[in-house]
Amino acid sequence: MAARPTEPVDEPLDLPRLDEAEMLARARACRAELSRRRSVRAFAPDALPEGLLDECIAAAGSAPSGAHRQPWTFVVVRDPDVKRRIRMAAEEEERKLYRERISDEWRAALAPLGTDEHKPFLETAPALIVVFRHVWGVDAGAKRTNYYTQESVGIAVGFLLVALHHAGVATLTHTPSPMGFLNEILERPESERPFVLLVVGHPEEDAEVPDIGRKSLEEIATFIDGPD
Repeated sequence: MAARPTEPVDEPLDLPRLDEAEMLARARACRAELSRRRSVRAFAPDALPEGLLDECIAAAGSAPSGAHRQPWTFVVVRDPDVKRRIRMAAEEEERKLYRERISDEWRAALAPLGTDEHKPFLETAPALIVVFRHVWGVDAGAKRTNYYTQESVGIAVGFLLVALHHAGVATLTHTPSPMGFLNEILERPESERPFVLLVVGHPEEDAEVPDIGRKSLEEIATFIDGPD
């Protein structure tokens, strides 16, 4: 006889209602904090505090997901030999990208950022976090469909970036293409696909970032309000 679906069990929502002034103050503080987050490409080798990445990844794991499948795995890489293997494989793909795959328009768009196929930060930073997306899952030995995996893992990565930044950790989102080498190096199953490679650590003491601006609120948002 087939097992019956588990009946959902509800619990009280823990979200106290704040007064309007505090809500606005918190929103402004969050905006100010996140506006200081930048993609860093010059990392110090200093280790991060013990347990810090555990807490940030646990925060990422609280993200919403399609049908609550939680279709993600976060692989933390600190081993120097494994980091070197990842760098060598990533740089090989990046060489092909910059020399053969990207258009002149794409190359021009990257020029202000000063990026190229050299990725020394993959070895210098104390840790890499490789996020894998579960294309499907396995439940009691049977293949199980996962839903909205791209969206779900994207939200979880957003949570992770915010948690790391809030903890004072510099980050870089790196997406060498293709990324299949990460499955091989990290021995991940066929059901998982690399989603993003996060470089995490302290920035170099004299680290610099490109002087770039961000679009204004008016450029990125449209508000459709009802009648007064």
